Amino acid sequence: MTPEEFEAHVKAALDDLPPDIAQMLDNVAVVVEDKSEEEPDVFGWYDGLGPARERAGALPDRIVIYRLPLVESFHDPERLRREIRITVLHEVGHYFGLDEERIRELGYG
Repeated sequence: MTPEEFEAHVKAALDDLPPDIAQMLDNVAVVVEDKSEEEPDVFGWYDGLGPARERAGALPDRIVIYRLPLVESFHDPERLRREIRITVLHEVGHYFGLDEERIRELGYG
């Protein structure tokens, strides 16, 4: 999968969010990077304050989706698309304050 195709799948996962959820994604950048230097096997990362926090000059939150670990872990194109979606939803869950346990209960972890 090319980097452009990968980014298109990340965008598609975001576009599939229910409108009321998508509308609440405020002041958050969703970016694709090759991999995390600190944790090269991690699929995604959320860094930020979340929607309900006082932002007062804070930088936008960031959701990072790491392309290479996903591509290297899931060779079947359909499975890769599914895992990209799961990773995006997992990190969006963190944005809304969900912890790992709750995200797993919802099927995204």
